Amino acid sequence: MRLRTVAFWNLRRRRSRAAFLVVGLLVGIGTVVTLLTLSSALTVAAQNDLESYGANIVVTPRTDDLSLAYGGVAAGGVSVGGRDLREADLERIRTIPNRKNIAIVAPELLGVVEVRGQQTLLLGVRPREEFKLKGWWRVDGRPPRGDDEVVAGSVAAARLGLEPGDSVALGGRSFKVSGVLQATGSEDDQVLITDLGVAQRLLGKPGKVSMVEVAALCNNCPVAKISRQIGAVLPGTKVTAMQQVVKNRMHALEVFRTFSYVVAGVIVGIEALVVFVTMMGSVNARTREIGIFRALGFRRSHVTGLILIEAVAASVVAGALGYLVGMGVSYALLPFLADGPGVDVAWRPDVAAGAVLLGLAIGSVASLYPALHASRLDPTVALRAL
Repeated sequence: MRLRTVAFWNLRRRRSRAAFLVVGLLVGIGTVVTLLTLSSALTVAAQNDLESYGANIVVTPRTDDLSLAYGGVAAGGVSVGGRDLREADLERIRTIPNRKNIAIVAPELLGVVEVRGQQTLLLGVRPREEFKLKGWWRVDGRPPRGDDEVVAGSVAAARLGLEPGDSVALGGRSFKVSGVLQATGSEDDQVLITDLGVAQRLLGKPGKVSMVEVAALCNNCPVAKISRQIGAVLPGTKVTAMQQVVKNRMHALEVFRTFSYVVAGVIVGIEALVVFVTMMGSVNARTREIGIFRALGFRRSHVTGLILIEAVAASVVAGALGYLVGMGVSYALLPFLADGPGVDVAWRPDVAAGAVLLGLAIGSVASLYPALHASRLDPTVALRAL
């Protein structure tokens, strides 16, 4: 008779003890899977949220310090500075070594135009990138969709008497006010926002931009390194990295992940103790049985293998079930922990394999001493109890 057959027969004969061992391991492994899965999902959710917080790298010309300011770029008179960036050069940003860390590149052109007899700052943008970059923007109406539409900042709209649906003349052309930006408390309230190409024509600066806002908001993004790389491909520019904001956000994510790992480690330790106590109890309760096995010719290695096979079999079952339970709990908890759509729990084969391997590791290591203890039992002492 093979050891495997004897081990499985013992597990069937002692179903309650085997079930207790499986459930004990299942709870621990399921908890570890839940923590790690939720940590991963919430990290993705946090990264998605971070991308809505705006740029963390700003590229501007090295010179020009004028009177009207927007986002660190000063504007005065009828133009912005003596030099501007070339829009075509911005493609170089996508060639830097850390280009995969860049989420959004949003060029902007600033200039002063006359609207209804008043000088107003005009901001030319690529609406899709700009409104994605500045996810906190809220528009009464909608963003500009064509080259004949503008969005007015709250202060500019009040000063010029503009409302959604109104028409306004810019450079001899009529533009429709597609929306009014709700108050942000920043320079955004002072501007009229239109398409970048339209602004370039109105300001007489084809192919030019005044500044570029770059979002590289992702886990462990090397912002300072990315800034240096951008400066290298765009000579003559000033690249400013808002590192402290990013570091604080990334630190919060790292603390959450570290906490999950610590809790998982504590749970693994507790599970190992549960397996150890259960297997020691099983060995002590089977003193007579082990004595008979030894009397029948079982070697110490056979007895050790018998106990370990039982523990490993229960551990594999617990690992597989623990993964399924952990994923189920993750699905149930994620809607309460993550805000907004687009965040889901990923079924990952590596996590499933890790759950089974974790069960194997806990079961094998925690059962090793009880197995060795069983192999050292004196068969004559055990048989005296018969």
